[in-house]
Amino acid sequence: MIRRFGAPRRAAQHYRLRHGAYAVILRKGQVLLTFQTAPRAEWQLPGGGIDAGESALQALRRETLEETGWRIAPLRRLGAFRRFTFMPEYDLWAEKLCHIYLARPLRAVAAPSEPGHTAAWVEGARALRMMDNDGDRAFLMAALREIG
Repeated sequence: MIRRFGAPRRAAQHYRLRHGAYAVILRKGQVLLTFQTAPRAEWQLPGGGIDAGESALQALRRETLEETGWRIAPLRRLGAFRRFTFMPEYDLWAEKLCHIYLARPLRAVAAPSEPGHTAAWVEGARALRMMDNDGDRAFLMAALREIG
């Protein structure tokens, strides 16, 4: 069973399943986060939707580069969680199935190219307080505990 974070499913609402890949990227006690200004301002793990014909790892690398400007090396899958949410940028009610990976940063190659995104390296405990998504926070907390 995949754990749900956030609002429960609305009985009368139709949701479209949307798979996404997201990264916990750690370096010297810091976490690479992305700040997204729209559709609402929030700090989150880098990542996003898996496009048709794309693997989860391809999406993870692409989305991380777009949102942070960093190239990464995915190490392993940490797990998954689901969220039921409205995505105004797509005018879509989505059941987001979020696949979370641990990744190693390789190098920064550019500024974020995704409009409205800014990347920041943040100390682990502070990152936990900043994150707006409870699912992202839970997986980051578990990864920080694991590496101790």
